[in-house]
Amino acid sequence: MKVSSGFESASASSAGGSAGSGSGSSSGWGSGSFNLRNLSKVILPPLGGPSGHSQLHAGSDKWVISPLDSRYRCWETFMVVLVAYSAWVYPFEVAFMNASPKGGLEVADIVVDLFFAVDIVLTFFVAYIDPRTQLLVRDRKKIALRYLSTFFIMDVASTIPFQGLAYLITGEVREGAAYSLLGVLRLWRLRKVKQFFTRLEKDIRFSYFWVRCARLVAVTLFLVHCAGCLYYLIADRYPDRDKTWIGAAIPNFRQASLRIRYISSIYWSITTMTTVGYGDLHAENTVEMVFNILYMLFNLGLTAYLIGNMTNLVVEGTRRTMEFRNSVRAASNFVGRNRLPPRLKQQILAYMCLKFRADSLNQQQLMDQLPKSIYKSICEQLFLPVVRDVYLFRGVSREGLLCLVTKMKPEYIPPREDVIVQDEAPEDVYVVVSGEVEAVRLDGADERVQATLGARDIFGEASALSDRAQGFTFRTRTLSQLLRLKQATLKEAMQTRPEDSVVIINNFLKHQVEMHGMKVEDLLGENTGEPQGDASNVLTVAAMGNSALLEDLLRAGKDADVGDAKGRTALVSGN
Repeated sequence: MKVSSGFESASASSAGGSAGSGSGSSSGWGSGSFNLRNLSKVILPPLGGPSGHSQLHAGSDKWVISPLDSRYRCWETFMVVLVAYSAWVYPFEVAFMNASPKGGLEVADIVVDLFFAVDIVLTFFVAYIDPRTQLLVRDRKKIALRYLSTFFIMDVASTIPFQGLAYLITGEVREGAAYSLLGVLRLWRLRKVKQFFTRLEKDIRFSYFWVRCARLVAVTLFLVHCAGCLYYLIADRYPDRDKTWIGAAIPNFRQASLRIRYISSIYWSITTMTTVGYGDLHAENTVEMVFNILYMLFNLGLTAYLIGNMTNLVVEGTRRTMEFRNSVRAASNFVGRNRLPPRLKQQILAYMCLKFRADSLNQQQLMDQLPKSIYKSICEQLFLPVVRDVYLFRGVSREGLLCLVTKMKPEYIPPREDVIVQDEAPEDVYVVVSGEVEAVRLDGADERVQATLGARDIFGEASALSDRAQGFTFRTRTLSQLLRLKQATLKEAMQTRPEDSVVIINNFLKHQVEMHGMKVEDLLGENTGEPQGDASNVLTVAAMGNSALLEDLLRAGKDADVGDAKGRTALVSGN
């Protein structure tokens, strides 16, 4: 039993392709202005059209900012922090500080508005990805027209300090429902937070699970905050303040500290959202009852949204584990029902555990999706150094080695697994990348370990070169990574490259000679001319360097295990 695996590969950040933001940005992360490598992540040139490199230099304008520039990305992140502050402080100011001096918050609001004003100006110089053509637009006129026709008006409206302007015009501090409603426009900026979380979810440098959880928690806390502030505002503006939810619990609540009033509001909001409802804070008038009804109806949808998302995250994270547990349980039942021996049970469970671990990497699936050129480059990087050191392929040309490694399939084999069984005719040749493999001789009920193979060793090649049954059982001693090569593929490669074929056969013969203490003279005998009789075997022909006859003998399936003059054979085991 074998578990197909793949290759260790590094992953890079994923870049999204949304271009519908007010800032003209697109998803993805960049580290330089109009860098071709970064642009290639988000730009799809039209069929038969110019490449990203052509777009890069077309209409170059030094004043235009790349949406992938790292400095602009830092600016966007900073603006998200300001949006979070603005979205939190606006409901708080309206509800709790309508008649109180705002002090530092008022100064902070002015500074934040100035930053948003700078962002509006900056947006007129930020290139964007056309959602229809998926091409980068760097024309400043088109950038300006697009922004003016989409989000410019709302961005300006959400940035104008209406109360400050009223104070400059009238000289008086204006407070009222109209100014509070105009302040709602600040919440328009929340779209930047949405775009920020969308980019993070696509960025594989961050855990999708935790980013998604952070997004859900942020949404929940913001809604709890807004509901608590609005509910307090209703009580604060009600004519009879003693007949309100907070007035019944805290008489003269307006004289209470700001901390007590805010905590009480958040406490009510959370207990209502979670449907706990202790009853200590409850509606005292019709207006509060109506608000409670609407809030609880809204919470039905919000709760379903939160539970659905969390359930999906948890189920997706545990799905493969549950499948693995079910598979192991089914295998245990199968072993018990059919009374299989403990050794087979251990092999089955080891296989399933290894398959679970290997499948989680998705290495082979990834490699199968890549173009042949990339696949070849990865094989060259990972496996060519290993195959080059295998005795059978020493001296083989680089082209021949690349041809072989691209046809090899990496596999993980659990311990105590029989890869090749004695006396069978295997179809594959295996190269050991890591781990240990034992060559076991089976003699009836007795088993003797003849040799232990390690990294850069090969087995199964004897059967491939002589078409004989295997003389040993090759069993993994530890968890091993093997490269599997079809015998037919090896023979085909040798036929298409005769010069490499001779090198491979000579390496094989030399290895057999060294392993069994034989000499080339013993293989050739006294007659060094054309091979005659028993001397005309693969070993003799290869040792004489007659490559043409060697190929003919191999294609004809000539027996490679004919004994020499002293009764010794060079090909006795396969390794």
